[in-house]
Formats: sequence, C-alpha cells, structure tokens
Amino acid sequence: MLERLNFIENKYEELSVKISDPTVMADQKEWQRLCKEHADLEVIVAKYREYKKAKEDLEADREMLNEKIEKELEEMVQEEIKELQQDVVKYEDELKILLLPKDPNDSKNVFIEIRGGAGGEEAALFAANLFRMYTRYAEIRRWKVEVMSANETDIGGFKEVVFMIKGEGAYSRLKFESGAHRVQRVPDTESSGRVHTSTSTVAVMPEVEDVDVEINANDLRIDVFRASGHGGQCVNTTDSAVRITHLPTGLVVSCQDEKSQLKNKEKAMKVLRSRLYEKAQEERSAGIAEDRRSKVGTGDRSERIRTYNYPQGRVTDHRIGLTLYKLDSFLNGQIDEIIDALITEEQAEKMEAMGNEAV
Repeated sequence: MLERLNFIENKYEELSVKISDPTVMADQKEWQRLCKEHADLEVIVAKYREYKKAKEDLEADREMLNEKIEKELEEMVQEEIKELQQDVVKYEDELKILLLPKDPNDSKNVFIEIRGGAGGEEAALFAANLFRMYTRYAEIRRWKVEVMSANETDIGGFKEVVFMIKGEGAYSRLKFESGAHRVQRVPDTESSGRVHTSTSTVAVMPEVEDVDVEINANDLRIDVFRASGHGGQCVNTTDSAVRITHLPTGLVVSCQDEKSQLKNKEKAMKVLRSRLYEKAQEERSAGIAEDRRSKVGTGDRSERIRTYNYPQGRVTDHRIGLTLYKLDSFLNGQIDEIIDALITEEQAEKMEAMGNEAV
C-alpha cells in the first residue's frame, strides 16, 4: 500500500507541474483532463500526508520517551502517543477505502427511469411518489433535474417517467436505486381499508458521451408525431414529438416535453445512448460468478430491493437488511442514511475481494 501511495504522490507532483505549464494550458481539452486527474488524486495525497505526519510525530514522541524527561512531561507524551496511534490506524483505514477501485461512472450525471409495475393505478401513483422523492433529494444536494419524457395518468400518477439529474457524483449515490421498489398501503380507492401491495421499477443509468457509445445512423428509425396530454388531449399542433427506434436491439425512446422537434430528438438520443451503454455493461457483467457479485444488488430491474410500508411508517432495504421508521422524511428526499449504508457495504465487499485476490 505504501509503494502505491508513494507512486500516487509522485504522480500528483508531476501533474501539479504540468497543469501550470503554459504550453499544456494552450490545449484546453488536455489541460482539463489533467486538472481532473490532479483533483482526483488530491484527496488521496492529502490523507497520505496526514498519515505520514502522524507517523513522524509518533516516532518523535517515542524517541523522547527514551530520554530522561520530567514525569509530568512523560505522562503528556504517553497520552499523545495513544492519540497518534489511534490516528495512524484511522488514516490507514481511510486510505484503504480511498485506494479501492473506482467506478468510472461515479462522477457522471444520471438518467432515471421509473415505471409503474404490478398494481395498476396504485403502482402509477407510487411511481409519482418515487419521482418526487428523487427530485427532493436532488434539491437537497443542489443538483438539477430535467424531465426527458413522462406518461401521466388521469389521477396524477406515472405509467413511466424519465428524467435526468445533473450534479457531481450523482451516479455514485443513485446507482444503488436500480431495482423493484414495493409499496404496502391502503389505496385511496380502497373502501374496506385493506392494505394493497404494488411495485414500481427504477432504472438508473449514467449519462454517456458520444465516444462511449457508437451509434450508426442507419440503425435508427425516427418517427415524429404530435405531442398529447392527458387522455390524448392535444397540447401541440405541430409534429414536435420524437420516437427513436434502435433497430438492432429494438430499444425505443420517445420524447415530447419540448416544443422543438430538434430538442426532443437531442433528449431522446441522450436517453438512447445511456440505455445502450447500460445494456452493454449488463452483457459484459453477465458472465461474472454469483459469489463475486456485490451484495448491494446486481442492478437487475426485477430484483426487489426495497419495501415502503405506510401503515408501519417504515422503509426496509432488503439488500442490507436495514429498516428505518422514517418513511415520511425518506419519501421527502432524506435518503442518505440508506445510501451511505449501501456505499459502506460495497466498500467492504471490494476490500474483501481485494484481500482474497492478495491471498
């Protein structure tokens, strides 16, 4: 670990020199790439330097104890040694986490698709609850939300809604939300007060650039049509809505939120690109053995990941067995407690995997 940390510190110093070089700064694209790499290493280097300083202070205190010093000073030094030993262990643990393999998509914006599943209108209403939960979470973290497409029901639910969340690290925190979300509650339409169980599915995909996914224009069928509102009510008198079909995979994306056909096409292409990227990632990971998969979920949309129980006011994440009796605040966007627990679980899994590989 120390060899790797020394290498990272040297690399960081080299990058510090490069990003200050006027000839490098002339190439904006390369300069921005180097600045990002420098910023990524800065967190590790800062923690490593704290670790080294604690080790140096610890060594100095131990040497002081070998000399003849007053008893009162000796007691102070011994107390400081205890604190420094704790700091060294803490820094080592933090550095191990910082050195874990990073998901290359973690810093990216995300597309989230929510679909009402089993349960008809009640499932669609729950999809709307989930949409509000994620938009409130984005507001709390000062991220931006942009709706790409929405298929609303007459009573305020969503058969399907696709939206984008823009913010640093959005994918790193929201990627665990992919899967089937189950709700247990008494629907407004239920006269007998019986609890119903419904589901909505959530898919979280990183925003990808043109270079990440190559799309052949000949593989696309693009249809235009008039945007419509509830119950087919026309909201636009021009053919501004766009439907794009990727012929090799059969993936279909439609967008009608903008009045401009060009803007709808751009939005639809962004979603299609991310869906194709997700599909490629799923195919790539399909051959990984079950025992090497993370306990926080495979990303399979059919996997039941969480239950929201209204009568008991609880939310349970089944992947880590964590239950919180904070349903109201959770649905109001305060979901960090479960996300933090999922991240911790993922880190523990990665550390265990690295340990097994080392053996």
